[in-house]
Amino acid sequence: MSIRRCLAVVWIIMLAGPQVYAQATGARSTNVYFSNKDKSIRFGGTLTIPASRKSFPAVVLVSGTGKQDRDGTMAGHKMFKALADSLAAAGIAVLRTDDRGTGETNGVYETATTRDFANDALAAISFLRLQPGVRVTGLIGHSEGGAAAIIAAAESKEVAFVITLAGLATTGIQALKLQNNAIIDAAPISDYDKNRHRTITTLMFDTAYRYAYTPELEPRLRATYNAWKHADDSAYAKDKAGEADHMRFFLESYIRQATGPWYQCHLRYDPVPFLRQIKVPFLALNGNKDIMVPYKENLATIETVLKENGNNQVTVKVLPGLNHLFLHCESCTNSELPQLKGDFAPEAWTVISKWMQMFL
Repeated sequence: MSIRRCLAVVWIIMLAGPQVYAQATGARSTNVYFSNKDKSIRFGGTLTIPASRKSFPAVVLVSGTGKQDRDGTMAGHKMFKALADSLAAAGIAVLRTDDRGTGETNGVYETATTRDFANDALAAISFLRLQPGVRVTGLIGHSEGGAAAIIAAAESKEVAFVITLAGLATTGIQALKLQNNAIIDAAPISDYDKNRHRTITTLMFDTAYRYAYTPELEPRLRATYNAWKHADDSAYAKDKAGEADHMRFFLESYIRQATGPWYQCHLRYDPVPFLRQIKVPFLALNGNKDIMVPYKENLATIETVLKENGNNQVTVKVLPGLNHLFLHCESCTNSELPQLKGDFAPEAWTVISKWMQMFL
């Protein structure tokens, strides 16, 4: 399926900001501001330049779903700051920005799509190419940011390499189902209720996919839910006579989400046409405890499609014991995230560091 194209590929305007110096590595970090071609979005970010190098590769960090600041702060963990510091110490320049509607970046995040985020990434790439010393530019995308990086790399010769971290590489509808099933499997509820949750969510996902971008979407979602509710109530009354039913499906909030531009774009996203166009080196990493972007299906798509279309510069790697944020976990549920230590597992960084040696 085609993805809506909302923003043009952009040129940028830079405004210099105050400088901060990283004591440990000597890397120079500068606050920067740049805009897309029509100046509808003004990005605020941090550019980190490695010390004692006249020429170097540079990367843009692309965040996943949800409004994030330039540090990539999620559940208290600053993934992007950790990556930027490590990359700069290894001789690689890094640009990380606040998401739309966050920090020093304007715009409305809630009305943007993965296609928009891909164009935001290309704006950042174009900005990097204007900086003294930058030799080649690439993208590192986390989660949905991986999908945005795939779209951007397929459409721009300025992207010389791609790294995805738990990058979304299945169709959007498949991603929703895989993620939903993994979350349900990890939930502390009975098998009976797990099956009920799977049934209603699958019905709603399929309905939303079928009627996306049509005026029938909302009424069809309501009709699907009402039909399931009638059948489920009857079954529960028979199977669990006398027991209180605590299961809830939040219909109104789901309809608000499903009728929004991001969700419909996500549902219809298909990475394969974009992957077929990528001929540059590609590294894909996933943790084997990731319940948000399961590694098997996503890594398999990246490796298979790239190689089938003549790209033999692809490396995929599964990292044992790591979750969606590339942290060591125990229960590996989303509720555990704030209690975990660290910002980015050292073994994940080691893989990135070794792979990036080809550009140094």
